[in-house]
Amino acid sequence: MTDGKQEREIEFGWFLPTAGDGRYVGVAPERPATLEYLTQVAQAAETAGFEFVLIPTGGPCLDAWVVGSAVMSQTTTLRPLVAVRPGLTAPVLSARMGAALDQLSGGRAMINVVTGSSVQDLEELGDPLAHSHDERYERADEYLEVMKQAWANGEKPQASEFVAVSSGVQQSEAQAAAPQPFRGKHYTFERASGSPRTVQNPHPPFYLGGSSEGAKRVAIRHADTFLMWGEPHAWIEEQIAEIEVLRQAYEQETGAPRELRYGLRAQVLVRDTEEEAWAAAREIISKVSPEAIERAEKEFAATDATNQRRQNELRELSKAEQFVVGPNLWTGLSVVRSGGAILIVGTADQVSQRLIEYAELGVSTFILSGYPHLEEAEIFGREALPLFKQKWANIQKEVVR
Repeated sequence: MTDGKQEREIEFGWFLPTAGDGRYVGVAPERPATLEYLTQVAQAAETAGFEFVLIPTGGPCLDAWVVGSAVMSQTTTLRPLVAVRPGLTAPVLSARMGAALDQLSGGRAMINVVTGSSVQDLEELGDPLAHSHDERYERADEYLEVMKQAWANGEKPQASEFVAVSSGVQQSEAQAAAPQPFRGKHYTFERASGSPRTVQNPHPPFYLGGSSEGAKRVAIRHADTFLMWGEPHAWIEEQIAEIEVLRQAYEQETGAPRELRYGLRAQVLVRDTEEEAWAAAREIISKVSPEAIERAEKEFAATDATNQRRQNELRELSKAEQFVVGPNLWTGLSVVRSGGAILIVGTADQVSQRLIEYAELGVSTFILSGYPHLEEAEIFGREALPLFKQKWANIQKEVVR
């Protein structure tokens, strides 16, 4: 298993609420997802010390690429983590979009690979594999390979009004440098070529999440960071151990080293006292109706996503303990919120310490959020992030010694 205490950098991302925002979940959002508000959240996250923002996809969310393009023009260092959805757009087109975003942002583009979502969302989008969980990952494997080929071929000049490939010498050189065909089960390309070239070398980083073995194998082949939804520390330690076994087997099979970072998606709530924090946490779900909880339970039960099933299991296991699953860890949001719903609740010292414990297990990327996202980004950045950085720096000093 990865030595969680080895010297390494930790990155922090925040979340853009592109389906609306507010103090409560399970009810209509108090704040609509306007360009003005999303820009406010993005700028607050940048000021607070976050390096990037996760821009969600699916259902009621505004398109991630449109939002990412908008907010990157209103920030300086903040990086947009936008969603690619294999099978729903052509892979070469996605590669070209990613390259354009990378160019215009000065090398800030990041790619979140989303193979699923809810079955309803996939059906509405016309995905022929809406009910084929494992095959979606097979398709994603090919999709990402084509994207990488297209980016690699982005170095080649493309014919335009400024670059003409017409003379015999030029044509011969172009033919000699032509991309190799790609032949797969889901995609066939005679010439996967992207334009323009990416600023980042070899290409913008891939982030990929999922708890199934299929997801883990695709992550090992293609991802820079493997994302996990928030779970108790022991569960995360187990997941990292499992993927490390697969990663080491992949290295033995290919004979090539394969580095992989681990990321955690979670909610945070920081207050001056632990009592205040727990009261604020329970207030978030105080307006949820029994009918809304019943609808959510039915929807969550119908999922084919392994990570959502794990969230369902965690919620059921914690009901008798008022959804407390460990020190400062609460699953109460998961009664109506899908995805990474675990909330880290407490003082700045407590929340930063729980994050340190995840980092010691091997987590190098944290994608956090809170309700409402504007104020909670400011609070976390002011109170908890400096404490985390100080604690982690002290741990790294011990590692170096």
